[in-house]
Amino acid sequence: MSLTSRGALMNFFPFEQIEMISPRPLLFIAGENAHSRYHSEDAYELAGEEKELYIVPDAGHVDLYDNMELIPFDKLESFFQENL
Repeated sequence: MSLTSRGALMNFFPFEQIEMISPRPLLFIAGENAHSRYHSEDAYELAGEEKELYIVPDAGHVDLYDNMELIPFDKLESFFQENL
């Protein structure tokens, strides 16, 4: 991150722009035990249709970065096959 990008980042409020994504399909994925799960739930509530919130059982936030056994590849594959 550069010093010049700080202002743009401070003025970016993704929940205010989420309605601009509609009506494109959205898939939110969060770990059941993730400290950040509420961000996905809040974004899901604000998003228009078509949307899906997928909660990965027994997963924390960082588990979904590189724990190959917890990353829901089947869900990702079916979502992209259906919506691309």
